Amino acid sequence: MNDQPITVALVDDQQLFRAGIRMLISSQRDLEFVGEAGDGADGIALAATARPDVMLMDIRMPNVDGITATAQILDNARHRNIEPPRILVLTTFDLDESAARAIKAGASGFVLKDADPEFLLAAIRTVHAGNSVIAASATTALLQHFTDIPPAPLRPKAFASLTAREEEVFRLVARGLSNAEIAAHEYLSEATVKTHISRIFTKLGLRDRVQLVVYAFEHGLT
Repeated sequence: MNDQPITVALVDDQQLFRAGIRMLISSQRDLEFVGEAGDGADGIALAATARPDVMLMDIRMPNVDGITATAQILDNARHRNIEPPRILVLTTFDLDESAARAIKAGASGFVLKDADPEFLLAAIRTVHAGNSVIAASATTALLQHFTDIPPAPLRPKAFASLTAREEEVFRLVARGLSNAEIAAHEYLSEATVKTHISRIFTKLGLRDRVQLVVYAFEHGLT
């Protein structure tokens, strides 16, 4: 069992909000607050120096916004060949074009800024474990609402590298089924399902289920 706390950083332009989140995170034995920033530019620098496991990222900030910062942080991690943070976007609306853009930029999900503190804490732990905070159906609905699907999506070459079983698991994940539900559907063990999902992520260059849903949506594979 890993006893290391989950390290968390926060990027938000409201000082009072940052103070409240800092106190909340610091009150949890399994979480460690490792830094805060007041805008996206400082957030990019913070990600590089603090190397948090999870970053809470406000969308609307002066200078560099949260969407730009999210994309830059993940791009920097790729170039440095290091594990990027899971980024949870903070937004004031649950049906928000900016949230859709942030997810397409690589965020692992979004949380409403007025969410219950326990929900935020659960969301941090959930994305750190590699799971989705928002359901696949909600992610798809958000993308459909704010994104145009290409009239004739092209199946990527990488998708052809999936085995028949992996392709079926891919589609079930994209539909929002849990590992247990996929295992029951495919008559597999949950351990085997996890192995298939890990191989799918590797072959398609994806990090989590939210990215898989975005990939399926953008390529007409849902």
